[in-house]
Amino acid sequence: MRHRVRRRRQGHGRPGHRLAGRQVQGSHVGVGGVDLAAVKREWVGRELETTSYEVLEASMLDWARACGETEPRFVDPSHPDFQAHPTFTSQFMHHPGLPEDFPKFSDRPGMDGGKSVELFRSLRAGERLEGTAAIADIYDKTGRSGSMYFVVHRTTFHDSAAEVVAVVDWRLVHPGEPA
Repeated sequence: MRHRVRRRRQGHGRPGHRLAGRQVQGSHVGVGGVDLAAVKREWVGRELETTSYEVLEASMLDWARACGETEPRFVDPSHPDFQAHPTFTSQFMHHPGLPEDFPKFSDRPGMDGGKSVELFRSLRAGERLEGTAAIADIYDKTGRSGSMYFVVHRTTFHDSAAEVVAVVDWRLVHPGEPA
């Protein structure tokens, strides 16, 4: 079973798909004067940390209720197919920040640009997961509000058999320096 859940529509996928080989548009200097190509070479693909998690029944129920879920397989532990909600692993993004030595795009604060979750199989209470965080992509855009940098922070979750069970992408939006 494979679920693909997106909280917001995003224009970027997983490595090996549209992300791989993505070219920096225009010059190699991004918005705000940052050498985007150099930042990408140094940071994209870099692993940041690995953390262990346990899939707890109480957490599964809390998450499903917080999502407004009513389907019994997500909210009734006595259901024969009781499982975690497909977006459950996105809660483990409790501190998906960037390393202190990551380049600053400006002195202005960044914001959450949305999450996407790709689930490869159902998660059950009592499972132990390991999540490895890495920087998956960095790109720039210019829109109505000016220039922005996007950093895709990806956490890949493995089960005890080292099988990938979920991938969560979190997009951080950093404004460029004002013109």
